[in-house]
Amino acid sequence: MPELPEVETTRRGLAPHLVGQRISGVTIRQPKLRWPIPTELSELLTGQMLHRLDRRAKYLLATCDTGTLILHLGMSGSLRILPAATPPEKHDHFDLLLDSGQLMRLRDPRRFGAVLWHSGDPAQHPLLAALGPEPLEDGFDGDTLYQACRSRSSAIKLLIMDNHVVVGVGNIYANEALFRAGIVPTLPAKKLSRARCTRLAQTIRETLAEAIVQGGSTLRDFVNASGEPGYFQQSYWVYARNGQPCRCCGSAILQIKQGQRSSFYCGTCQR
Repeated sequence: MPELPEVETTRRGLAPHLVGQRISGVTIRQPKLRWPIPTELSELLTGQMLHRLDRRAKYLLATCDTGTLILHLGMSGSLRILPAATPPEKHDHFDLLLDSGQLMRLRDPRRFGAVLWHSGDPAQHPLLAALGPEPLEDGFDGDTLYQACRSRSSAIKLLIMDNHVVVGVGNIYANEALFRAGIVPTLPAKKLSRARCTRLAQTIRETLAEAIVQGGSTLRDFVNASGEPGYFQQSYWVYARNGQPCRCCGSAILQIKQGQRSSFYCGTCQR
């Protein structure tokens, strides 16, 4: 599943092609995604100017004249900029046509993505209203994390993957940030000191920022807006490295299941 770095990489690739463009049309080939694409979207969007392209958690928010187009890549989706005459393929479900002669195309083999419209404040949309702070912005720091941890007995890895606590820290980057912080993923959150929370908040930011610079990770089906993969997986410390030697101490990387997801860690470096 594309995580925050992959979505932010996509946003940065799309923005120069979308912002300031007028929408000349919409093509919906398969409306049945995670939520149905609104049937009136073509009528709503055609002729509108696209003013901004932002990201909130793993959602992309395209601000138009009268509302916001809300996009989500789901588990296998990608958004590409292509010439308007590019023939669609099997899993190409949605096109946003631009006056520039290009289009933005959603490809989503598993159809867990979303294309939605909201005419009010996007922050109040039901999918966005209850989200926690952005990990790369000022609203998230060690004190914020410490307050969230103090009364929680759940494992720290599960807590930092909770979008009510902090958004966008998916499985890959939770594993990587915890390794950098020297924290075992099974540790009950309430046992973390303020100092360890400060360190973990820092490693979350560092891990996500570095992944964005490297274009995210090459996940199944993920490519950026230009059709290129990411390269952060070449820098993984623990994720998907079970049985391999730790890059710091040489101990074998361990794998366990937490919340139906795989966790990877070093039993020597993480406590």
